[in-house]
Amino acid sequence: MAITTSPPTRLEKADKALSPFEDMANMLAALAIFLLMVLGVLQIVMRTVFNKPITGYIDLVELSMASMAFLGAAYCQRVGAHIRMELIVANLRGRALWAVEIFGTLVALFIIGVLIYYSAGHFWRSFTLGDTTIDAEFPVWPSKLLVPIAFSLWFLRLLVQLWGAIRLFVNPDLDTTGVVLIKEVAEQAQDEIHEVMGDSADEGGRS
Repeated sequence: MAITTSPPTRLEKADKALSPFEDMANMLAALAIFLLMVLGVLQIVMRTVFNKPITGYIDLVELSMASMAFLGAAYCQRVGAHIRMELIVANLRGRALWAVEIFGTLVALFIIGVLIYYSAGHFWRSFTLGDTTIDAEFPVWPSKLLVPIAFSLWFLRLLVQLWGAIRLFVNPDLDTTGVVLIKEVAEQAQDEIHEVMGDSADEGGRS
């Protein structure tokens, strides 16, 4: 007898459609950190051995900060890696839990929305004025552009989590698609191991 499976819901489709972009942004952030480490080693070698430091090294470090700080934010939101105050939330169950999650997500959406607006303004001002770094005069706008892009991706992830939380508030018996579940430290460590190994374990407590 053939086993039939229900078609994915719109929430599941949205969750899966967003995940590759979050993974790519997180990978770019990791790559930026790795390249900065390589650049730091080269700077030390060039300065101490050949007495020729890399031109604009400090500027490159400053420009790389945006990618390292913000590109992985949406991925961390998806897997529940951001710092959360769970002293009260951990003791809630059912609709009370999802009501608190809805409130917290709405607050986060407001804050990230404001940051998107102002960071986009900073980018546009830098782009139109031709803003550059002081030393090597590298253009600043590409680095500033990453901020509203990363925040927009984070905003979309928060929308998915809000959708999932509202869905569970209406019916707590549904599957926990799109939301982050509170797990014990040992479970979180195990999930991180599975994530690194690339197997099929749940990401950050999501079903």
